[in-house]
Amino acid sequence: MPLLAGKKILVTGVLTEGSIAFHVARIAQEQGAEVVLTSFGRQLRLTQVIARRLPREAPVVELDVTSQEDLAALAGRVGGHVDALDGVVHSIGFAPQSVLGGNFLSGEWTDVATALEVSAYSLKALAVAAQPLMGRGSSVVGLTFDARYAWPVYDWMGVAKAALEATSRYLARDLGPEGIRVNLVAAGPVRTTAAKAIPGFEAIEGGWGARAPLGWDVADAEPTARAVAALLSDWFPATTGEVVHVDGGAHAMGL
Repeated sequence: MPLLAGKKILVTGVLTEGSIAFHVARIAQEQGAEVVLTSFGRQLRLTQVIARRLPREAPVVELDVTSQEDLAALAGRVGGHVDALDGVVHSIGFAPQSVLGGNFLSGEWTDVATALEVSAYSLKALAVAAQPLMGRGSSVVGLTFDARYAWPVYDWMGVAKAALEATSRYLARDLGPEGIRVNLVAAGPVRTTAAKAIPGFEAIEGGWGARAPLGWDVADAEPTARAVAALLSDWFPATTGEVVHVDGGAHAMGL
């Protein structure tokens, strides 16, 4: 039986075929899931086009995670396509250029606040918005970039990822009694559109494959997407509040 047979999964963040979220949606469908995507604004049309490149075209509902109106309407919009949700994938992150690329000390609060709201608080906002459709055994999975360290050029996005990881633990605490699991996948650097928008991103990805005992391909989102699919499945029924590293093992190595 396929890993996600009969499951209904909401996936955010599908923007291009190179995005991790696209590969999550693809693998979820290949493993038997019914997938619904989200997008908003000018990106909505692009997501609708990319949705046709999945094994089966997926419906796209509008969701801006900074919009209370959209969050309040999410359950109803998703409910127009599926009657429940077994999984939610958080693949959302944004920081203005002014707080990236070596601008940590000069970053202004208004821009930092944007990074924190979109990249960290949105995990809580998304989970609560989807909660009416989720029951026992449901799974929320987000994507992070190991926030234990201060990375070159990552700056306030690194702080936002630390907040994301803390948010996932508190969500695991508060949603656990409802039978809902919350976990994150800490991926190694993947050359997505979002990553390439970070000034100097090559300083992070450079040499990663040499440090990782299993090696690492910055152009391959498949290993990360498979880990997300596994956490969405029933094979981790007692795992929550966890950060699973998918980085070729680089996180475990000293300099």
